Amino acid sequence: MRVFHLSQPFIVKMSTILVLIIYLSSLSGCKRTDSVKKSAGTDAKLHGTITLSGAFALYPMTVKWAEEFRKLHPDVRIDISAGGAGKGMADALSGTVDLGMFSREIMPAEKERDVWWIAVTKDAVLPTISARNPVINELKKQGVTQVQFRAMFIDETLRDWGELLGSVPKAPIHLYTRSDACGAAGTWAQYLGGVQEDLHGIGVYGDPGLAEAVKKDPLGIGYNNTIYIYSAGTNQKYPGLEVIPIDINANGRIDPEEDFYDSMTAMMAAIAAGRYPSPPARELYFVARGKPESPVVCEFLKWILSEGQPYVSSAGYVPLSREVISEQLEKLR
Repeated sequence: MRVFHLSQPFIVKMSTILVLIIYLSSLSGCKRTDSVKKSAGTDAKLHGTITLSGAFALYPMTVKWAEEFRKLHPDVRIDISAGGAGKGMADALSGTVDLGMFSREIMPAEKERDVWWIAVTKDAVLPTISARNPVINELKKQGVTQVQFRAMFIDETLRDWGELLGSVPKAPIHLYTRSDACGAAGTWAQYLGGVQEDLHGIGVYGDPGLAEAVKKDPLGIGYNNTIYIYSAGTNQKYPGLEVIPIDINANGRIDPEEDFYDSMTAMMAAIAAGRYPSPPARELYFVARGKPESPVVCEFLKWILSEGQPYVSSAGYVPLSREVISEQLEKLR
């Protein structure tokens, strides 16, 4: 039998290459550190803290995901606070939180600031009114066009419910909008051809606050994310709150293919099928300052895009397609 003796220079060279490979591997993607520890005979144990802030639209879904994730990883702490998409983006870019909850399109100026984002689910912004609106029956039959919504919220040339429907009695339109920098306002404004600052109305903080203000005012109109209009528990709209159907083809009536507002299930199906316009339908995101490197954060995101997706529909959101999920997972590799 022949015995091969390795020279000292060869051993040194191979050791140097091995060290270099290990170092480069540690720099790519989501790094594994002491946050993931293995005990003899057991699976990897995850521990650490994840902090999130931002969009009211994504807050209930994130809370549900956090609850289910912690059942699997009880040593992980997840702190979540709502405050609007603008706060989520600001907190993420400043490093105040690991992830910002974000609910509108990422702007070019934000992309230039080294923002990293990943889609996690879908929902929509809907025009809302009080169930006590005096012309609610006519609105449900006729609907409102994109041009008419713009005339209300941006141009302020349409100010009366009677004028809108070509009927009497006359009744002034009371506009409500969001006072905080948020994805719902940005998305609704984008649908109308503007930005949040273009929207007129009484400013109200937060999605729950805007829904409550509109519900109390029979002549009011606002806009809300689907989860603050429909109850995931009952599949119906919250008492006192109604949705104005959008006359998508602008033919002066709500056709059967435009009539999908009676239940959460029907609304979610319309969003998923693209029958409800986008915007105001949109993907919801988590954003961060650069690609996350924390193993705890990365495992949470991977779980959301895999085992976490079955919780989406029951929570009142629209799951991502397989193609989109594959694209998002690629961002984590």
